[in-house]
Amino acid sequence: MLEVKELYCGYDNNDIIKNVNFEVEKGENICIIGPNGCGKSTLLKSIANIIDYKGSIKIDGKEVNTFNRKELATKVALMSQISQIYFPYTIYETVSLGRYAYMKGPFQSLKGEDRDIVIDSIEKVGLYDIKDKMISELSGGQLQRVFLARTFAQNPEIILLDEPTNHLDLKHQIELLQHLVIWAKDNNKIVVGVLHDLNLVQYFSDNVIMVSKGEIVAKGKPKEVLRSEKLKQVYDIDVKKFMIEVLKKWE
Repeated sequence: MLEVKELYCGYDNNDIIKNVNFEVEKGENICIIGPNGCGKSTLLKSIANIIDYKGSIKIDGKEVNTFNRKELATKVALMSQISQIYFPYTIYETVSLGRYAYMKGPFQSLKGEDRDIVIDSIEKVGLYDIKDKMISELSGGQLQRVFLARTFAQNPEIILLDEPTNHLDLKHQIELLQHLVIWAKDNNKIVVGVLHDLNLVQYFSDNVIMVSKGEIVAKGKPKEVLRSEKLKQVYDIDVKKFMIEVLKKWE
């Protein structure tokens, strides 16, 4: 279980996130929405203990900032947008990096169980047939699936997603989110994602948190949050009306 209570965090002694409170149960996937600059990514960084925070962030009853880095890697994985690739690794080698947190020494080789987990993770995202291909030769959609497989191999309790579908075509956006939803349900894990596409949010999320100026202004089931008056206020546009007008163009 993830518990966030009275959370404040930011940069240079300036709080971006202010008095945020929420809980996420195991097996649940939750989406965080809001306009650019409202603090969504900052919130994820605090949960991953990348930045300091005030208040409380607990995973299964233990404060996040009391874990050492290896312990935390078995609890939380942060997956973000695709970045430039500079290292000549194969798909298999890249996914293998997800097992680092479980190794006792820096030069220890993968054990049989680790290799099985790596292969299973690669199979889950449909890349087994090209597992020996260099990641520098992959398309954007394939590369994001490699990073997803690496995250599965890490086997954390919580996966944090920071706009992971940006720059992916619609098919790969849907496939990536489907993989994550299945992973959370089948393994009783948690997914917390920042997404901009409200159609994907409505389709995939169990619950939604809407953030404005660093504060939670609405939370609940997708239908409740995305149909609330708060949505229009936060985005400064009648989102529902726009979506309906677009839908009519498909008729």
